[in-house]
Amino acid sequence: MATAIKITSKLARQLVVPRKASSKKGDNGIILVVGGSRFYHGAPVLTSMAALRTGADLVYTAVPRSVIVPVRSYSPAIIALPMPDDKLTVGAANRIAAMVPKKADAAAIGMGMSIAKPEALVTLVAKLKNAGTKLLLDASALIPEVLKEAGDTGTIVTPHAGEYRRLFQTDAGKTTDERAANVQKMAQEHGVTILLKGPVDIVSDGKRVGLNSTHNPAMTVGGTGDVLSGITVSLMTRIEPFNAALLAAYFNGLAGNLAYKQVGLHMTSDDLVGALPSAIKPFDRIVR
Repeated sequence: MATAIKITSKLARQLVVPRKASSKKGDNGIILVVGGSRFYHGAPVLTSMAALRTGADLVYTAVPRSVIVPVRSYSPAIIALPMPDDKLTVGAANRIAAMVPKKADAAAIGMGMSIAKPEALVTLVAKLKNAGTKLLLDASALIPEVLKEAGDTGTIVTPHAGEYRRLFQTDAGKTTDERAANVQKMAQEHGVTILLKGPVDIVSDGKRVGLNSTHNPAMTVGGTGDVLSGITVSLMTRIEPFNAALLAAYFNGLAGNLAYKQVGLHMTSDDLVGALPSAIKPFDRIVR
């Protein structure tokens, strides 16, 4: 196994890409978020808001038509695109690919989403991949059928232990060393970057292994993984996948620690999103 890299504030400063003073709208990331269902409209909202709070310029959020009103009502910053079905179908996948007005730099897929059949997800991944869009897969999108289509494309997958088992058909392991070795092996085998969420977040692209321990027990609240996906997909428009995943885990933890100082064990994922600017701002840089 490769020697593990532990993320620190010093390393984080090195990984952050400065923003050009001359940049215009769209230069800092155009994001597509695909997720949500009749029961889980909040997940793609959290991902979208986290992407914006991490510095993305535009976020298009594709959700079922049945929940389009609450999604649109959450924030005028979200550009909501209605999907025709409550579940992701092949027809919905084709429609999503056609609806995005500009080429998305990166897409986060799966948060709170219901999938009719695996081929619907494979169709969506193939169309976005062929359009040159970088991919992040989370939650419902973490199924074995997608690995062949997503492999060797710079795709990031963000499973917790249960999703990892479903995706790779193997347990991640119990100790940090076991998990790190297993994650590196699966990343190399399938040509993806893995961000395994847990007490210690483990990131690997098959060559490198990174560890993040910056978080707290209040972050067990639902939705923190959706926020992490939003941070990650925003960063991957500007940073290569391994560094984007490792930096995202660190920023997610910093924001969680700030929220914990304010509300203790009573935080919601909204609190986490709200803390992101304060967590990330000290790392901001502008170049001319």
